Amino acid sequence: MKYLLDTDTVSYALRGEGEVAGHITAHRPLDVCISAITLAELRYGADRKGSRKLHGLIDTFTAAVEVVGFGEEAALEFGRIGTVLAERGTPIGEFDVLIAAHAASLRCTLVTNNVRHFSKVPGLPVENWK
Repeated sequence: MKYLLDTDTVSYALRGEGEVAGHITAHRPLDVCISAITLAELRYGADRKGSRKLHGLIDTFTAAVEVVGFGEEAALEFGRIGTVLAERGTPIGEFDVLIAAHAASLRCTLVTNNVRHFSKVPGLPVENWK
């Protein structure tokens, strides 16, 4: 089984908060990945803060964890999931739909601190490692 880490989970790992680092190291490196969408959110946050230190932490993290590109299958899932959530009146935000769609397309469990939020996505396995 593979795990896709949500942006908040990576942020906890970078700050050394909670149990995230222990969970990551408990799995084989090939079993844990992040979406290119998550990397974009992390880089945006580091740029907004003007933090070279944070960029360095992101560099170190992504050297150890695979960053998976967002492809056609993920795009198809984005359309499907976004439509289902909109029709139900339970939107979760476009970036979160992108990440959920990426996890679904990879058949990964999404690891997030926001389980209640992502549990709105039908059929998406979700765990909290914080």
